[in-house]
Amino acid sequence: MEKWSLMAVATLLGLTVRWAVSLGSYSGAGKSPLYGDYEAQRHWQEVTYNLPVKHWYFNTSDNNLQYWGLDYPPLTAYHSLLCAYVAKLINPSWISLHTSHGHESLPHKLFMRATVLVADMLVYIPAVILYCCHLRETSTKKKIATALCILLYPGLILIDYGHFQYNSVSLGFALWGVLCLSYDLDLLGSIAFCLAINYKQMELYHSLPFFCYLLGKCFKKGLMGKGLLLLMKLGSVVVISFALCWLPFCTEVEQILQVLRRLFPVDRGLFEDKVANIWCTLSVLIKIKTVLSSQTQLKLSFALTFLSLLPCCIKLTLQPSLKGFKYALATCALSFFLFSFQVHEKSILLVAIPVCLVINEIPFMSVWFLLVSTFSMLPLLLKDGLLLSYTVTTLAFLTACTTSFSIFEKTSEDDLQLKTFSASVRKYIPWLRTFPNVMKSSFLVSITLMGTLTLMSATVDPPQKLPDLFPVAVSAVSCLHFLFFLLYFNVIAIWELGDSQNQKKSN
Repeated sequence: MEKWSLMAVATLLGLTVRWAVSLGSYSGAGKSPLYGDYEAQRHWQEVTYNLPVKHWYFNTSDNNLQYWGLDYPPLTAYHSLLCAYVAKLINPSWISLHTSHGHESLPHKLFMRATVLVADMLVYIPAVILYCCHLRETSTKKKIATALCILLYPGLILIDYGHFQYNSVSLGFALWGVLCLSYDLDLLGSIAFCLAINYKQMELYHSLPFFCYLLGKCFKKGLMGKGLLLLMKLGSVVVISFALCWLPFCTEVEQILQVLRRLFPVDRGLFEDKVANIWCTLSVLIKIKTVLSSQTQLKLSFALTFLSLLPCCIKLTLQPSLKGFKYALATCALSFFLFSFQVHEKSILLVAIPVCLVINEIPFMSVWFLLVSTFSMLPLLLKDGLLLSYTVTTLAFLTACTTSFSIFEKTSEDDLQLKTFSASVRKYIPWLRTFPNVMKSSFLVSITLMGTLTLMSATVDPPQKLPDLFPVAVSAVSCLHFLFFLLYFNVIAIWELGDSQNQKKSN
């Protein structure tokens, strides 16, 4: 009873922070003609309510795709339609065709913020609480601390409640998938993940770990017996789930093709804005978009993404484990973020949530990564006027994690799960004997650098010849951090987990 009471307090604190952030600025406020993501979400309600389904993704006189045309899968559109029905009951002018463009009012702002909060409470927050409550070999105190830190993660709060999106829905469905798989409810887990992909296509970042883990389970059961039966069930469930989600668009082949063209707009280029991935960082030195053709960029990004995630996926398929599955989610998503085509700043959330799932196992490195992931979106947050919210939520998160997990005391090789790896490397690099001190010092340098860049970005005007100096610096610094974390997560997923499994077998 006490555990649930404390969980309720943690949840209430998370909801309070969310609502406080939602009272501030949002993307594109008062900035015509396109405004921002807030207007995009409102406009999708307008389109889905007033137009027939077959026109939702097509450019027509009533649906100008250049003005925030729908570019997410069907479940996002259905969610917009559901919100539109509620908006119609409150104030029909909020979703009136054409005349509602750029609508901004306090009642409407409260309504839109409430839709995000309700979606959060129905999908994401219950998944977080249940996941933390059912952590194995973990004390009650640690379970509550884990839930609190995940719910206070500033990146997701700032994007959903500040910038304004519904990322918690797709991420929540993915969490439900992880939760179901952890209890061998493989069919339910597959359905949940299908819902995640059909809400936001970026959930494809997590698709290979789900696929490899389930395929590995089938191999383990034997493909001539129970494994084959499970594989057939999983295939049927996935096909049926997708068919139901896409049913209204299956009347014509052109309908399906048009939706796919909207979901995967290859013509937008390799990257947008100042995203903290390898392509944007390299573009400072080499103008990749100019030197390479679009097709070459596409092939190169595919090849590097595939090669960077291949070892982890092979390991997970051959030796499926829940722990390996969680690290594979982080590793594969980070590979996609760093090397794939058409990446947005907000896509780092797809890496952050799997890292949240292991915050109780590697608190020091998890907190470090989550701070960097939020910092990497700084240019976007400053553009939306969210500096104060960014500062307060980041400090609150760091305080909660430091208090709950004593992260500065969790820097030993065992705590970082690098015991086998460091023992092997120490033969060639003797200074690794001071490993805890090196990690603490690196963390402090990192925090100082991020704080300095944040302060300069907010207060100092860049040189006229280098107007993007600070956004580029933020992206480059974040990218270097992410490359380090990609190596770290791969070492755990491939090296350390393999060694621990071999020890169990020998025992």
